Amino acid sequence: MSAGGGVACQRAVDMSSDAVAARKGRLKQRYDNEFRLVAGCVPYRVNKKDDEVGNPCSSLGVGDDTAEVEVLMISTPNRTDMVFPKGGWEDDEDVYQAASREAMEEAGVKGIINRAALGHWVFKSKSSQNSTSPRGACKGYIFAMEVTEELETWPEQDTHNRRWVSPAEAYQLCRYDWMREALTALLDRLSVLEPVAAVAAAATPELSDQAGMYMMLQTSSDGAVALC
Repeated sequence: MSAGGGVACQRAVDMSSDAVAARKGRLKQRYDNEFRLVAGCVPYRVNKKDDEVGNPCSSLGVGDDTAEVEVLMISTPNRTDMVFPKGGWEDDEDVYQAASREAMEEAGVKGIINRAALGHWVFKSKSSQNSTSPRGACKGYIFAMEVTEELETWPEQDTHNRRWVSPAEAYQLCRYDWMREALTALLDRLSVLEPVAAVAAAATPELSDQAGMYMMLQTSSDGAVALC
């Protein structure tokens, strides 16, 4: 099952937050054997200092002094750290549509999904951390999304506040280490790694939820596979 390849960019599914409620339940949830499949994205925007406007896919190479990259993160109740939008991949959509839908539902944004995954990860829930069985684990595909529209209202705004932050701040706010891996992959793709490398290295361990820690299993040309 491949989550990459094909056309480089795909516009997010056109969904109006006024007409679409967040999907609930798992009746349509996709599984790979016992792994629950999830999809998400790292939403970003490129603020060009000279206000140049070009091809929306062209900003995948912004390593110059005329652009600043920001990423969008969302909060969850009773937490000070933050996450990127992510959720269940359902059987009536492809993985890109699932990632786009989650961004709209949780963060209230639409945009352009790059089909080359930032990485593939396997996540274990707190209740299954000590188990060797895949039961209770999720297999996740994370993509880059260049945001083109911010909605004034969105389905899950009561539980998720959104916030644009610099890459350096995002490293400090990320709840799990796999999120820093995805962020690093995005910055590498955008050629803006150097300015935040020191911050990434200094990210304090106590910011990471131990239930979200992982060990690397292997890497591939379009991302990483990891187990947490």
